[in-house]
Amino acid sequence: MKNLESSAILLARIMMPILFIVAGYGKLGDAYAGTQAYMQAMGVPGFLLPLTILLELGGGIAVLLGLLTRTTALFTAGFTVLTALLFHADFSVGANSTMFMKNFTIAGGYLLLAVTGPGKFSLDFLLGKKW
Repeated sequence: MKNLESSAILLARIMMPILFIVAGYGKLGDAYAGTQAYMQAMGVPGFLLPLTILLELGGGIAVLLGLLTRTTALFTAGFTVLTALLFHADFSVGANSTMFMKNFTIAGGYLLLAVTGPGKFSLDFLLGKKW
């Protein structure tokens, strides 16, 4: 049963960060200025964009590899709730209510990952770390 559990956690760790890796990578290059302008239009300081990219791309890769999993999962959960509140709280706009609920669902998954840990198929396990 433990192998099934570890395999399921590995599968979750592969599936969960895909959105963040793609989104973080997509903010690099030509899209950087547009993303920064959008953030500023929503009242979020544009200087936070590098941190956003670091969390999405770097944190996504870390979760994928199972490195610093619990810490990164907590930061990602908080980030995802914050983005729901900042960018999707106006339910009179199109699909915002769906995006808001999607973000809360993702945050719930990351909170669960923070509690369960990365499983035995991870760099954290190989390093003997529980961060």
